Amino acid sequence: QLQLVESGGGLVQPGGSLRLSCAASGFNFNYYTIGWFRQAPGKGREGVSCISRSDGSTYYADSVKGRFTISRDNAKNTVYLQMNSLKPEDTAVYYCAAAWRTMCVFAATEYNNWGQGTQVTISS
Repeated sequence: QLQLVESGGGLVQPGGSLRLSCAASGFNFNYYTIGWFRQAPGKGREGVSCISRSDGSTYYADSVKGRFTISRDNAKNTVYLQMNSLKPEDTAVYYCAAAWRTMCVFAATEYNNWGQGTQVTISS
């Protein structure tokens, strides 16, 4: 019943753009803070961005500030991650996750619902 589904991943050249979507079903998106995480080969899972439930405030990892933008459409139960000026270092599997919190956290252990992930590959 509880499900998060990512979409929008793919293969793009450096400098290109992608928009990832995270669609929720089975629960009310409005009660959850939503985070985006990524995991690259040989790396641990790292927080990329987060949008809070309480006031919609947003947070970004230093590595993506100025390039990525997170937003949410509560009416559609969907969160987006707009990714611009993509670099090869952004290559990873990207996951969205939901936490029953009012404010953003980047600790993966605080999130109890996860999507299946979508592959993002940046290569020339």
